[in-house]
Formats: sequence, C-alpha cells, structure tokens
Amino acid sequence: MLELQSAANAFARLSAPTRGIVYMIGSGASFAAMIAIVRFLSADMHTIEIAFFRNLFGLAFMVPWVLRVGLDGLRTKRFGTHLFRSLVGLAAMLCFFTAIGLLPVAEVTALTFTAPLFASVGAALVLKERVRLRRWTAILVGFAGALIILRPGVETIQPAALIALASAAFMAVAVLSVKALSRTEDPNVIVVYMGLLITPLSLIPALFVWTAPTLDMWIWLVLMGLMATLGQVMLTRACAAADASVILPFDFSRLVFVAILGFLLFGERPDIWTWVGAALIIAATVYVAHRESKLAVKEARPE
Repeated sequence: MLELQSAANAFARLSAPTRGIVYMIGSGASFAAMIAIVRFLSADMHTIEIAFFRNLFGLAFMVPWVLRVGLDGLRTKRFGTHLFRSLVGLAAMLCFFTAIGLLPVAEVTALTFTAPLFASVGAALVLKERVRLRRWTAILVGFAGALIILRPGVETIQPAALIALASAAFMAVAVLSVKALSRTEDPNVIVVYMGLLITPLSLIPALFVWTAPTLDMWIWLVLMGLMATLGQVMLTRACAAADASVILPFDFSRLVFVAILGFLLFGERPDIWTWVGAALIIAATVYVAHRESKLAVKEARPE
C-alpha cells in the first residue's frame, strides 16, 4: 500500500505535460485491449450486441459518480443536443465494431485516426470556423494517408474499410457535438448522458441479433466495459493535463498496442502501407491540433 502511495506521489510531482503523455499512452493501451476483446467476441456474438454490452457496462462503471452527485448534478437544458450526440455516437460505434469484426484491427484503427480531420472539415463547413491554407493542406495530407491504406486502383476497396471511414466521420460529428455541449455542460454530465441514452438505443438493434452470452462471454463483456471506461477516463485526464498538440502524437501508441495484440492473438500482420498511411494521418492530425492550439493562445491574448 505504501509503495502504491509513493508511486502516486511521484506521478503527481511530474510536470503536467508528462502526466498528460502518460495518461494518453494508458488510454491507448486500454482502448487497444477493448478492441481486441471486441474482435475476440465477434467470432461468437454479433458486433451490434457487443456494442450494447459495451455501453451497458460502460454506464455501470459511471454509477458511483452519479450516486455521488445525485440527480441535481444531471440537470440539463440541452437534452436534444445530448440525444443527437448519442445517436451519432451509436452510429460511429456500430460502424467501428462492424469493421473490427471484418478487417485486421490495425487497419481499422489506422483509418479511424482520420476522425479529427473530418472534425476540422465539419468545423469549417458547419460551425463556420476559419480554416487557413496550412490546415487545409494538412487535412489533405491526412486523407492522402487514408488513400494509401485503402490503395484504390491497386486493390479493390473492401466495403468494411469504407465502414471504418464512416465510423471516423460519425466520430467527428460526435466530437463537434461534444464541443458544443462543453460550452455549458460538465464533462462528466456529457459522459453520463451519453451512457444513459446510448444504452437503450443500442439495445433496440441488438434484440434482432441477440445471442445469450455464456459465462465466459460475460467475463469478457465486463472486462470490455472496464477497458472502455478506463480509456475514456485517462483520455479525459490527458486532455485536462496538457494541450492537444502535446498529447496527440502519443495517440499513435494505440495503433502500436493494437498491432501487437492483433499479431499475438489473431496472427494479423499490418503491411507497410498501413504504417505509412497511419503515419501521414497522425502527422496531419498533430499539425492541425498544433495550429489550433497556437491560434487559441493568440486569440486569448488581450489586445
């Protein structure tokens, strides 16, 4: 117990950017474990049903926080926005889990790194944010990375790969929704409403493909929910500890963890083009985050 306390104290003494990086790597490892469990379970259970259990157990792990703050802590005047964010989040999750069941996990993960690029395009077109030439160039480079992974004309584009890209696009819309909600809502409230709404919403399609889980499956389903919640908590803490431009490069660790698990558990070997395309996507995403961070600092300075 004393050793754990000493480790916690040592971690607390680290600089904020270093803590953010550690949290980001921990988040990547947790999400990679969740992805591996989804792939493992997809052999015997439909991915839509797996998505429901991910939401159910993810919500269960938020219950202690809800009990602590009480119902007053969940009051909101933006229920419609919460509902829209949940519907879009469900679409992203169903597409993501479906792709995981059909493609190598590293390839799916690499393609979903395009979500921040889709979000930048959406911010420019929908929220009317000003996007300058450098950011547009970075966005184009990122999407070029996705084309390298897909290699149209060299190989036939698999529908599952397009489903993975659709997942990234839905993730981007969800990110923009969260950005809008965060102007007035507490982050924990956003997460809890997501769980409260997306769980019953995901149950509806799951009933059409329902398979009664075995005892072993229950264990893996609970573990999946735990990994998803840990990943979300550490991601939130990473964002709170450091700027996005500092922590985003370490989101690449998620692909490394996924590739290792994919090789060890499923015998999958990502080809060189997956790594090249992913590197371009990550580089473009980091550059966009860096530019946004610099502009935010500039706009915050008093005249």
